[in-house]
Amino acid sequence: MDEVEIVDYDPRWSLLFDEEAERLRKVLDPSLIVGLEHFGSTAISGLSAKPIIDILIAVRSLAVAQATFVDALQSLDYVYWADNPKKDRMFFVKGMPPFGAKRSHHVHVTEPNGEMWQRLAFRDYLRAHPEEARTYERIKRRLAAEHRADREAYTDAKSVYVDSVMQKAIK
Repeated sequence: MDEVEIVDYDPRWSLLFDEEAERLRKVLDPSLIVGLEHFGSTAISGLSAKPIIDILIAVRSLAVAQATFVDALQSLDYVYWADNPKKDRMFFVKGMPPFGAKRSHHVHVTEPNGEMWQRLAFRDYLRAHPEEARTYERIKRRLAAEHRADREAYTDAKSVYVDSVMQKAIK
């Protein structure tokens, strides 16, 4: 089962990111990568989160990445979501049932002008505003309880709040 679960902050998350980033750098063409960042809730110190390390990679060309990243990431046990309706990005999951016991990592690949890369402003805003991070944490815990078995509903329910913080972050 692939349930939404929020757990208390784990200081090992930054180390898990560093270890996975090193693995990624070993299999991906460095000439394509213009940025590689830990983002999402596990990248915000003290914030409870789904225990999944989100990694964001900005590439010079999404078309070139699509031709080379799939095989490279599959060699690290990632599954590629080829049917992603959002064509401005690629999305990979490690550990997702039935391919593993539990999700452990997500890799998002986009170009630097893509919507996903702009989401770093959300991470940075929450890092700089702990009171906003606490509000986000309360919202996530409530929504995880309401949508435990439906990740898409959980993510959709957070979107109004995330958009409101993004408006503050980009000012």
